[in-house]
Amino acid sequence: MFSIYILTYNEELDIAACIESALSADDIIVVDSYSSDRTVEIARRYPVRIAQHTFESHGRQRNWMLENIPPKHEWAYILEADERMTPQLFAECQQAIQNPKYVGYYVAERVIFMNKWIRHSTQYPRYQLRLLRYGKVWFTDYGHAEREVCDGATGFLKETYPHYTCSKGLNRWIEKHNRYSTDEAKETLYQLENGTVRWQSLFFGSSEVERRRALKDLSLRLPARPLLRFLYMYFILGGCWDGQAGLAWCILQSFYEYLILLKMWEMKHMSGQSVHTAVPSGKELY
Repeated sequence: MFSIYILTYNEELDIAACIESALSADDIIVVDSYSSDRTVEIARRYPVRIAQHTFESHGRQRNWMLENIPPKHEWAYILEADERMTPQLFAECQQAIQNPKYVGYYVAERVIFMNKWIRHSTQYPRYQLRLLRYGKVWFTDYGHAEREVCDGATGFLKETYPHYTCSKGLNRWIEKHNRYSTDEAKETLYQLENGTVRWQSLFFGSSEVERRRALKDLSLRLPARPLLRFLYMYFILGGCWDGQAGLAWCILQSFYEYLILLKMWEMKHMSGQSVHTAVPSGKELY
């Protein structure tokens, strides 16, 4: 058996369905960032442990969670509130944790937007590290998200998880990505100053994760990034085959890219912040 962490902040619309999808586990831990809605009230209706911690960043929140709320089992799975554990994925996780070779497993997400699986323009299969051996995996911040640091080898699961990325409405999506774009702008400025394009990983990377991260390093340095991102997602990846939802998704992602560029300009020219000082928070382990 393995434990399941669920990270929440103002998730009253999603938390019940998320917990119910995970009830096959005998140890569910809701880690809440002091929600102002009914998230915690709803979570208390279920047999779960609840802890609260002020949110600093995605990487730091995960590290605090792992350091301060040990799971009941050696292995744990990390769920976001707008994601779901499926019976098929749960069964595969049960099998995977029997293998002593790995300290973590990557799982591919299925982005659900406008009641449709956006299969093409989301770079499916796009993997995230979700199943981990306790004490062997930690996190650092990268842009608005996080990246894992693993003390050992990692593997990939075949089953996927649904991610209802706009389940709380378009206004919530826009509000979140407005905040995310600030973190991404800081990270981009830092990478342009200090990072490089890993060409070998881009063309010969051993996994989808390695190749995708190298592609992002390259994309940061391309001109007209919002337009290029739309063309890449809609035509090259095949977002046009995802119908109206695919078109809307590609437009939103291009808009998000444009927000990042605008905030980079603002940081350099309006706030007096130079590229040298635009170091993202959480570069060290928390």
